Amino acid sequence: MVHIRQLDPTASPLDYFGYELRRKREEAGLTLKQLGSVLFCSGSLIGQIETTLKVPTRDFAERVDAALVTDGMFSRLVGLVLRSQLPTWFQPFADMEAKATYISTYQCQLVYGLLQTKTYAQAVMEVDHTDTLDEMVAARMERQRILEREQPPSLWVVLDEAVLYREIGGREVMREQLAHLLSFQDNQSVHVQVLPFSVGQHSGAMGSFTLLRFDDHPDLFYSESYDQGHMTANPAVIRERSVGYARLQAEALSPKESAALIARVMEERYGAEVA
Repeated sequence: MVHIRQLDPTASPLDYFGYELRRKREEAGLTLKQLGSVLFCSGSLIGQIETTLKVPTRDFAERVDAALVTDGMFSRLVGLVLRSQLPTWFQPFADMEAKATYISTYQCQLVYGLLQTKTYAQAVMEVDHTDTLDEMVAARMERQRILEREQPPSLWVVLDEAVLYREIGGREVMREQLAHLLSFQDNQSVHVQVLPFSVGQHSGAMGSFTLLRFDDHPDLFYSESYDQGHMTANPAVIRERSVGYARLQAEALSPKESAALIARVMEERYGAEVA
């Protein structure tokens, strides 16, 4: 007799997804193989998702909704599932980031997560997260969905010029990433500025940080170390870092000048031809 693992749907979003997937599949009278043929995947994959051995993607959830006629239930649930794959210490920030109406960030090492391409994110995370790489990348891509809303947050990103030159994942990955940054030039909600090397000392010298503003919540300041995030609504910190960020924006190249620099680096350093 085949032992069927029983899930506790209250244990986690992933357990709930697997429990409901099995329940809806059996309710429809389909075997794993039969549902797999409808979804163009293996029955084994469905079984792994039903038993939480695999994390579902958004595409998978949408196809399940269509196949089992579940009125978008799995598409809604998969967001919670993917969010739960983020590091525990990072989840509180991700929750607040998703609610913010205004996000302003200075990044001295890497492209901000909301603007990373999938291949760039993979290259960043595969250094320390090889066992959970697919899940971590899927979670990061899910975070970016806030930029696709009908009313997305206003996002201001100041990147240190070093970010453009730090070769993450190889030349092709960097070409794609810099091209992605350039794709936001006409986006009214996303603004990218580059802080050039020529500025010298500046108010972001202590490291990357992010400020979140809300319609109905106090402003938040966020910074992080290797294994923990620091988030505070302390008015003195918010005031000091807001002034610091304003200085960074004033010293950075304008969005238009920044785009020109990004395009030049993409062409000269990574061999891309810019039309």
